[in-house]
Amino acid sequence: MGEIVQLYKTLFICDTSYAKGHRRTPSDIEFRDAMRKDAQFAMNKELNKLLTTAPPGLQEKTRKEFDGFEILFGRFLRESGPSVEWDKLKLLPPEAIRKYSSLDTPDKNSVKELLGKLVVIKLNGGLGTSMGCTGPKSAIQVRNELTFLDLNVQQIEHLNKTYDVDVPLVLMNSFNTDEDTQKILRKYSQIKVSIVTFNQSRYPRINRDTLMPVPRSFGEESIEGWYPPGHGDVYNSLYNSGLLDKFINEGKKYIFISNIDNMGATVDLNILGFLLNTPELEAPEFVMEVTDKTRADVKGGTLIEYEGKLRLLEYAQVPSDHVDEFKSVSKFKIFNTNNLWISLPAIKRNVEEGTLHMEIIVNPKTLDNGMNVIQLETAVGAAIKSFERAVGINVPRSRFLPVKTTSDLLIVMSNLYAMRTGALEMSPKRSFPSVPLVKLGHQFSKVKDFLNRFASIPDLLELDHLTVAGDVNFGKNVSLRGTVIIIANHGEKIDIPMGSILENKIVSGNLRILDH
Repeated sequence: MGEIVQLYKTLFICDTSYAKGHRRTPSDIEFRDAMRKDAQFAMNKELNKLLTTAPPGLQEKTRKEFDGFEILFGRFLRESGPSVEWDKLKLLPPEAIRKYSSLDTPDKNSVKELLGKLVVIKLNGGLGTSMGCTGPKSAIQVRNELTFLDLNVQQIEHLNKTYDVDVPLVLMNSFNTDEDTQKILRKYSQIKVSIVTFNQSRYPRINRDTLMPVPRSFGEESIEGWYPPGHGDVYNSLYNSGLLDKFINEGKKYIFISNIDNMGATVDLNILGFLLNTPELEAPEFVMEVTDKTRADVKGGTLIEYEGKLRLLEYAQVPSDHVDEFKSVSKFKIFNTNNLWISLPAIKRNVEEGTLHMEIIVNPKTLDNGMNVIQLETAVGAAIKSFERAVGINVPRSRFLPVKTTSDLLIVMSNLYAMRTGALEMSPKRSFPSVPLVKLGHQFSKVKDFLNRFASIPDLLELDHLTVAGDVNFGKNVSLRGTVIIIANHGEKIDIPMGSILENKIVSGNLRILDH
């Protein structure tokens, strides 16, 4: 990230170079502006060339996507310095965060009407590469041979059957996940769920040295040159797909957006009732579910008040000399779960008026051929400042159960959770509600390796903390309790025998435990 900022300063004479008393001359300003215009003009020229290589049936869609990309690129050229001035940051007033316990449970007779105004969107653009899988991450098996997608479909099916409604399940795919997802969806033909998909945009990666697009054509041969621009693209892509107008015309009022790998992100009737039973002119246009920080969440984005608006503050936006302050659980007590409830008419207004604003995330990458590139991305929650009467709701931790790593996978596959109609609920046998902290070494990072190292998933009901490093294998029916640390040194192996009970134990050194 530092290299990108330095490149930007070099090319565009960043304003921060004048912060120490240097005076900008008219010629400096003219030169900087000319450089920006040249870069923007050159990008526009290259995008027009790329557009001519798109199939005729995709040219209109691609043109709209390129328009969005050019706006993002133009902001990247113009916006210098930090997006947040720390001295302007204010802690939230009490009314900005509502307690979940303060919400009323809607009358049973009104639930059907409430659900008739809801659309559920799951963010399905990610691949499972970080966990060693190919294809959509949503196709990874999580529990009882059911995938993330299976469980999400099951949740909505249960909701629709229970209340005799037809809440649609909408998947925002990327060009990386769409084809495989469409194949998977065929198996749900007998399920009572209306499943709809749309694709997020397909943006060209930018050569870091030239600031020009990497791909030379639209075709599959240059697929490495493209990227999906983060889930902040959901607003424009939903609008461009025609689904936004369709849902509004059908009388839908709110969308519930969440990551498809968050097993706690189920439709909550109390939050929906709060939104729809509040008078329209007072109802929030944007609700962000937040939850209390723990030691595992210190880098999670939090809500602040900034220039009179509720705003999402991400770790990457924090100046280096304030990082420890940001991580403080006593000062910033909550973090964003990325479970969001947003008004459909408000999305339409913001898109059409061009008032959506999300901070740009500059994501550096290195391609297989060694080329250094950057991706310009945005996050869906960062748009909170563009909506009226936005609030946070402090929800129970159970609504945040993501699976980003195999360490998370171990937790959701264990007896800590019971599965019911696609939803995971913490076992009543767990004596306290917090989730154990699990850190598995790189030998477990791929799903295949992870599964091979467990003859069966251990009993974690009484576990507080687990750290495993090195060549370690677990036999069947192992119980882990309290704090357990297992470290196999390089070249050594540790086998935990069947039926072992490890409670507040450290297993390390040149040790191999054998069955006998």
